[in-house]
Amino acid sequence: MKFVGIIPARYASTRFPGKPLAMLGGKPVIQRVYEQVKVCFDDLYVATDDDRIKEAVLAFGGKVVMTSADCKNGTERCLDAYKRLAIDCDVIVNIQGDEPFIQRKQVDALIACFDSDETDIATLVKPFEPGDGLERLECPNSPKVVVDEKGYALYFSRSVIPYLRGVEKDKWLEMHTFYKHLGIYAYRAGLLETLTQLPQSPMEKAESLEQLRWLENGYRIKVGVTDIETIGIDTPEDLERAKAFAASVGFAWND
Repeated sequence: MKFVGIIPARYASTRFPGKPLAMLGGKPVIQRVYEQVKVCFDDLYVATDDDRIKEAVLAFGGKVVMTSADCKNGTERCLDAYKRLAIDCDVIVNIQGDEPFIQRKQVDALIACFDSDETDIATLVKPFEPGDGLERLECPNSPKVVVDEKGYALYFSRSVIPYLRGVEKDKWLEMHTFYKHLGIYAYRAGLLETLTQLPQSPMEKAESLEQLRWLENGYRIKVGVTDIETIGIDTPEDLERAKAFAASVGFAWND
């Protein structure tokens, strides 16, 4: 099977304008993401609607495709890029442009979901650890996932799911394995346009989670599991935390 990676990247972020070009360890964040995953794919592209990002990607030798400014989300930008590139592939992998610590093992876990012919959509989760604490578990910016016995997502929520009835909250992480959703997706290339044409669903509107649209329309999402933590960059404060993390652990970049 041929897997193609696409990294949607836009400049006009509400919470952190220009974050793909923010510097991390001497390189732009978008370059860090690209270099972390380039070994995983037959082809890898940054999809953007901004000339500044385009020029930055070309400057470090990456591949880039210009997409419409009207794309509402990363899935639509992946589809736009796929159409413009006219590439022949089996699976499109949507890599978040603000996840500079993503590692090959995580991408491999996602790709392995397609060993089954039944997989049309896949995503990645990480178990919460008891040491993470209740505050991190309850954070609405860290969506949770419940998974069935066959490894398919049952539901995604910004609330803690499941609710452990009769158990004190400070014991929840000891009594149950909760899963944190990591925002990386893969889709069968032939399904991508259908997914983007689905109307917003009630649960998607309630939770502001795009993947609920797919579940509500009967599509199954296969879940890969990783034990590797990532640090997404949504705000300038996140960038400072990422710099501190990289320095404290001596993170080995794929330069």
